[in-house]
Amino acid sequence: MTEPAYVAVDWGTSSFRLWLIDRAGEVLAERRSDEGMLVAAKAGFAAVLQSHLAAVEAPDHLPVLVCGMAGARTGWVEAGYVDTPAPLSAVLKQAARVSGETRDIRILPGIAQRDAKAPDVMRGEETQLLGALGLDAAGEALVCMPGTHSKWVRLKDGTVAHFSTFMTGELFSVVSRETILSLAVAGAEDAEDVTSFQAAVKAAYEAPAFAANFLFGARSRQLLFGGTPAAARETLSGTLIGVELAAGLSGAIPKAGITLIASGRLAMLYRLAFDALSVTVNPVDADEAVRRGLSMASAAIWTK
Repeated sequence: MTEPAYVAVDWGTSSFRLWLIDRAGEVLAERRSDEGMLVAAKAGFAAVLQSHLAAVEAPDHLPVLVCGMAGARTGWVEAGYVDTPAPLSAVLKQAARVSGETRDIRILPGIAQRDAKAPDVMRGEETQLLGALGLDAAGEALVCMPGTHSKWVRLKDGTVAHFSTFMTGELFSVVSRETILSLAVAGAEDAEDVTSFQAAVKAAYEAPAFAANFLFGARSRQLLFGGTPAAARETLSGTLIGVELAAGLSGAIPKAGITLIASGRLAMLYRLAFDALSVTVNPVDADEAVRRGLSMASAAIWTK
């Protein structure tokens, strides 16, 4: 039977993912839950982690490497930041150790952009970048990382030069649940409308200043001309993503196109959005990227 080498954890604001990894980098066991930082801060980070370690029968001596919000100021142990311009290799060297634990637990740092005109931070995404691009990436890259807080990152020769955060996912959640538009999208959970989505992306991309108007149009169009809840929901989603793309694509696009790090429905939506704008995309699965990044970091920390 393959022996585990370490435990990898991606600890987000609202989600928790854990993988038991062997020496070849293969996943032996996996755990997922909604026990992100907000839940763990109340329940106790050590207690949440231990419950999942017990579930996968991780040996007591096995080290644990964590990325994400567990290293935030309001997390378990503040892991600090690597400042831009930030070589991805620097992330491997600044992991913070959790004191008072019998096993070796390390938390990777985030990246900070200490620019008074464009202050920004990331935690967890730096590990995905590491896994997606590696340490020896040459040339320029523009990376789109969709999520609750989407990241657009410009890199040169493996160094993060600049990045921007867009609250696209969180805005969609609030607008679709807490405004009048919740009436328009009610009942759309299992339906899709690709045509409405791509039309909304193009409209918002071409005229982002009208975004608030386009959003209300999802309701007024439904009232006056009919239409399904799915069409309304995809109009909201497409509008918000189109505005994000208008900003993200405002600079020079590398000849190789955009690196899209995403999984599941978000990967599908952003592929459709880029297709609507005829932009070349190189997809990378987000789960695979974060596992590769954690694997590279674990090798740097524990391999003698």
